[in-house]
Amino acid sequence: MRVVLTDERVEVRLALWEKVLGLLGNIVVARARVSDAHVVEDPVRETMMSGIKVGLRLPWLYYVARNLRLDHAFIVRRNVPGLAFSVNDGGRLEHVLVSTQDAAQLARELRGG
Repeated sequence: MRVVLTDERVEVRLALWEKVLGLLGNIVVARARVSDAHVVEDPVRETMMSGIKVGLRLPWLYYVARNLRLDHAFIVRRNVPGLAFSVNDGGRLEHVLVSTQDAAQLARELRGG
């Protein structure tokens, strides 16, 4: 899994096995539709409290999943900070939480700083 930030969009690119086992595809969102970018220090804990419906679940270790309402996507792993952001494009997906060592830098860039 990789997070790619361009001038136009944010992309969360999943490996083939993550797509298959997590029942989730790549996530691509226009930067203009992203808000509330911040770092989550323990993304696995937040994911476990969210009510996972579908996807890959290895409790306390790794998740590639969606919540019960299917409006939150989680691609998180233990001991790796998370980049969280809201999606405001009128679609079903409203929130993304993804583990990346670059979470702080990416959150800063998404906030315009």
